[in-house]
Amino acid sequence: MAAQRAYTTHPLVLRRVTVRRVHEVTPRMRRIVLGGEDLAAFTRHGTDRPAFAAPGFDDHIKLILAADGDVRAALPAQLPHGIEWTPAEHRLTRDYTPRRVDLREGELHLDFVVHGEGPAESWSASAREGDELWFVGPKSSLRLPEELDWIFLIGDETALPAIGRFLDERPIDAAAHVLVTVSDDAARQELALREGDTVTWVVAEPGDAAALDTAVRALPVPAGEGYAWAAAESRALLPVRRYLQRERKLPKDRVNITGYWHREEAAAPEAEGTADASAQAPAGIPSPLPWLVARAALRLGVVDAVADAPGLSAGALATRLGAPGPGIGVLLPLLAAYGVVVVGDDGTGLRLGPAGEELLEDHEREEYTGHEAELLLALAHLAPALREGTSPWRLASGASLLDTVTHDAERYGELVEECEQLVFLLDGLTADPLWEGVGSCLLTGPGSASVVAALDDAGRRPLLRIAEEATPAEVLRGHITAPDRIAWTAGPADVAVAAKALAHRTDEEAVQLLTRLAGWTRTAVLVEASRPDGLSPHAAEAALHAYTATGSPLRDSAAVAALARRSGWEVDRTIALGWGTEATVLRRS
Repeated sequence: MAAQRAYTTHPLVLRRVTVRRVHEVTPRMRRIVLGGEDLAAFTRHGTDRPAFAAPGFDDHIKLILAADGDVRAALPAQLPHGIEWTPAEHRLTRDYTPRRVDLREGELHLDFVVHGEGPAESWSASAREGDELWFVGPKSSLRLPEELDWIFLIGDETALPAIGRFLDERPIDAAAHVLVTVSDDAARQELALREGDTVTWVVAEPGDAAALDTAVRALPVPAGEGYAWAAAESRALLPVRRYLQRERKLPKDRVNITGYWHREEAAAPEAEGTADASAQAPAGIPSPLPWLVARAALRLGVVDAVADAPGLSAGALATRLGAPGPGIGVLLPLLAAYGVVVVGDDGTGLRLGPAGEELLEDHEREEYTGHEAELLLALAHLAPALREGTSPWRLASGASLLDTVTHDAERYGELVEECEQLVFLLDGLTADPLWEGVGSCLLTGPGSASVVAALDDAGRRPLLRIAEEATPAEVLRGHITAPDRIAWTAGPADVAVAAKALAHRTDEEAVQLLTRLAGWTRTAVLVEASRPDGLSPHAAEAALHAYTATGSPLRDSAAVAALARRSGWEVDRTIALGWGTEATVLRRS
């Protein structure tokens, strides 16, 4: 049986609050006390909204600001269930942790680090009683394991609200070992410590990775079952994650590390003799060279080898990797130019640079070595694919993407992981009247695990069937909390849900799937992205990514309806789920 899910989801509601009080906690921390009727249950535009809930000590709400000051124009659209981030040129969003929630008084406390820059800190600096603030969230709350003997709470000043709330509310009865880096002693706060707790304050510059790493390594090794939570500047946490997982041997489900902010490095002056990739590319169009070199370094094992044995020479590195010849030496100057490695003055003493440190993380590697990278490489075939009316993926691999992922468990697993965020958008589907009287549900698509979780959260317990082929079914089994209550064979059902099942299928493959579903049920639901995510910085690329995978642009409602009609279905209605995602309900006559 799979491990317990680590998060509880919450309905996404747009709320308005106003400033009640402003309090300087320390010279480095400003507390804004907010209140308003929207923190209680309320009705807007004829729809009931639940009261604000943020039970987790590290919950995040998304503040909505505007670069031009027109916040109303930057607000997302509130759906009956969920949020749609409509395009807004001047919208700015920032995530903050509630320091305290007092629903009896109708108050929400937010703490802002005073650092003199950033839109949220600027807003807090000028906040006065009566000023309004709009926010969305939280979308989920962390579930800590129930049986713990100790917990590490590690962070910089931005983590103090979460750490302080944990110590005030004690969601688990375990000894807390707190480590906080602060820019100066004036940033220290009074914390609600208990017997058995420890606290360590370290004075260091914000984002100082070495200081944080050294301090974490100096923490005692408690006995019993433990958990490590950490939040700070994203790069500063990289060595902390490696230490806790590789050296302390804490399991992945006992480590929760979040980059609360990202320090923008000033552009380093160009070193003499290094290549300037931007100068070699047309104006405004970046060179693909850094991406290709980083991909080669990861696939060859350069990044891991230098991390495990810093100080290697180029020759020793080549020997270690089993790559004789001058090839590694050709890569090193470029890897050094892009910050992946740092080379000593004498050409030896290799160590990782800032970019290399980031590439040690699994989620950073995916851009270069995973499914996303393979799709990007397939774009080399874009021009002939457009001429031939097929997908770049098929020309690059000789098979459709469906054929590829059906027989490749690792690749299909990446699709399942990409769909994990879907669980936060499914309130609108699980609340729909179509579930009344449903006793059985047939599931297909990499988003099936998220549908199972959403049905559980909504208290719906139909008999579940998985209609996947052998390899995808086995992958899904590992992502579902209670796979033993699922029938792993297709069969008749009251309703079928295809969750992101069309996103890796060509039009013809989609019609074949929908035709098969028609043999098992009279009602089907297609959960697909029909438009780009309005918050994504890569929204303009969404249609091209879809075309690369399937030979079809991102399918809107009309395109989905056309596929349905070809398969003998009629569109009953469309349920907007938010973030560009829709659930299309189909019926057979």
